[in-house]
Amino acid sequence: MAGENPNFQNTDPPTVLVHRFPSFDFPPGNRLSTQFHLLDPITSPPTSPVLLHSIRALLCIGPVPVTPETLNRLPSLQIIVGSSAGVDHIDLTECRRRNIAVTNAGSAFSEDTADYAVALLFGVLRRLPAGDRYVRDGFWPVNGDFPLGFKLGAKRVGILGLGSIGSEVAKRLAAFGCSIAYFSRKKKTSVLFPYYENAIDLAANSDVLIVCCALNDETHHIVNKDVMVALGKEGVIINVGRGPLVDEKQLVEFLVRGELGGAGLDVFENEPNVPKELLERDNVVLSPHCSVATPESFEALQDVIIANLKAFFSNKPLVSPVQKD
Repeated sequence: MAGENPNFQNTDPPTVLVHRFPSFDFPPGNRLSTQFHLLDPITSPPTSPVLLHSIRALLCIGPVPVTPETLNRLPSLQIIVGSSAGVDHIDLTECRRRNIAVTNAGSAFSEDTADYAVALLFGVLRRLPAGDRYVRDGFWPVNGDFPLGFKLGAKRVGILGLGSIGSEVAKRLAAFGCSIAYFSRKKKTSVLFPYYENAIDLAANSDVLIVCCALNDETHHIVNKDVMVALGKEGVIINVGRGPLVDEKQLVEFLVRGELGGAGLDVFENEPNVPKELLERDNVVLSPHCSVATPESFEALQDVIIANLKAFFSNKPLVSPVQKD
């Protein structure tokens, strides 16, 4: 969806309302303010209701919720430009009802997130953080050789969500000699990897499960007790998607009982709080939701945001529209 009036060429830059938590700022090296008139209620005086009624574009920085109440204050809104890959914080049903377009980060984060997923997997299999602590804490001279890790090559890797991120993960792990299979909302005719119709069957035929699908009502706790049982006691779970994709309580119980081989987690159900049981385990690699956090990915994000806003105000096709069905 694009703006009704092709007014992007006007002398005055188009107005965009910023929607964010105080703790979420613009990406480093912000280029947006040179091309758009940004109204940020956090740094500017309160925006008048009259002006709010004329706002057509909303820029969401981070996971700040967009609810029906938010939309009620913006009756002229036509587009929500998101800065994250996931849009579970936006009421897509209400946006569809109001005919409001939604965009996300597109592929801006895909490569760096895929790199991070592979790094987490290496960390779990080869016990890298535990080995680092083993050296730093002085155990090597006292206890001798560090316990063996596991080879990555030839592992059967199941990918939950073969979208932009999942495809990049598959590309990287295939190069290591891993066999790839996947589960997504739909089978992809252009992909040769084996497709499974549900997460349980995928887990039963995998050594590693990498979670990078979108979070919605259907995928909440998609990695549940049954999936963990199917994956088996040597299985490894990597999550670079959203915390609630994995039943964290069950994950903790499986790890504590030795019914999973390990986990690499960049996201959690109740961030920034992490279950203390996970902190104590050498077969778990933890990360503070930063798989996307590189200067390069933030540069790419700004490119996507600017391109989407320019397209909207120029009445052209959007760059990274989100399907709301």
